[in-house]
Amino acid sequence: MELRRSQDRGHVHNSWLNSWHSFSFGDYYDPRYIQFRALRVINDDTVEPGQGFGMHGHRDMEIVSYVLEGTLAHKDTTGTRSIIRPGNVQRMSAGTGVQHSEFNPSPTEKVHFLQIWLIPNITGVRPSYEERYFADAEKRGRLRLIASPDGAEDSVTIHSHGKIFAALVNADERVERTIPAHCSVYVHIARGSVSLNGTALLAGDAAIITDASSLTLDHGREAEVLVFELQ
Repeated sequence: MELRRSQDRGHVHNSWLNSWHSFSFGDYYDPRYIQFRALRVINDDTVEPGQGFGMHGHRDMEIVSYVLEGTLAHKDTTGTRSIIRPGNVQRMSAGTGVQHSEFNPSPTEKVHFLQIWLIPNITGVRPSYEERYFADAEKRGRLRLIASPDGAEDSVTIHSHGKIFAALVNADERVERTIPAHCSVYVHIARGSVSLNGTALLAGDAAIITDASSLTLDHGREAEVLVFELQ
């Protein structure tokens, strides 16, 4: 298990954005962390009230947004307009090309969210958008599938060789999962603290697990965890 501590990530902090980059992004470059399997980006973004990312374009990328606190206003050239809140998972397939913006519509509260990019297993698809809501009860003490290639268990559908799970772990809750053969796992602690296979992790920490048969999350303190199973 390879650990990546929160403070070792790339960091951008200006008047409206506080962003931590798990992988090389923008002006942050680390040849050791370009991507992991199909996982290309995890940006941990906090945006000030009334600020955000203006309209910009992407091609051939699966983009997943996961809101932790506040609200995020999404707009794109497929005609989609949406307000995303904690519990909502947004998937946008950029495909042949799409323009979009992500904005904090609140005049008083910050928005804290993860923007995740996965490299697609098929290029040139028609741009599309999907959104699902996953209540805390669905993630409490268990790994809830939130994104998958086939939309299993009412997850959002991604054109990529990977699955994303979310879990809430606190106090005496214990989450165990057998890792499928030929899969590697990336674990990101979105907030709180938790023990992963006996190793203590804090918010922003991550772990890369290869050649292992299982994972265990326990001893959580208000932990919210994303687990990526990647071929």
